[in-house]
Amino acid sequence: MTLQQPDEAHLIRDETGTQTLIGYVVDVSDGAQGRCYLDVGPQHTNRHNVLHGGVATCLLDNACGTTGSLTVDPSGKAPFLTISMTTQFIAPGRPGRVTATGTITGGGRSLLYINGVLTHEDGTVIATSTGVFKRVPQEKLT
Repeated sequence: MTLQQPDEAHLIRDETGTQTLIGYVVDVSDGAQGRCYLDVGPQHTNRHNVLHGGVATCLLDNACGTTGSLTVDPSGKAPFLTISMTTQFIAPGRPGRVTATGTITGGGRSLLYINGVLTHEDGTVIATSTGVFKRVPQEKLT
């Protein structure tokens, strides 16, 4: 599976401590779906030498939150909070690039229902998620 590389203007790097620690990149080039990329290395694996479930869930959470953000902000930086999220683990995540992508399935003005899919570069689906995400009003941020 060959993915076209987005230009740097559509990539978000090192925006949060978690993003810097784990090393994923957020991609908002699609304009409607947030994506998170991670090149899986030994620092991301569990004792079974596969992608740690917490890291997989983090990627899905970020891709879904970014997807929500894109509904109100083309930069993908408007804050959304995760109200609830369930992750289903399907296959082990092996070394290589994994990509989490969010898709809106419903919702309204303040709550969105967003599904996520985490896929290995070879096309294997590693995990999926379903979640409810809430827009954070700007006045609450100050």
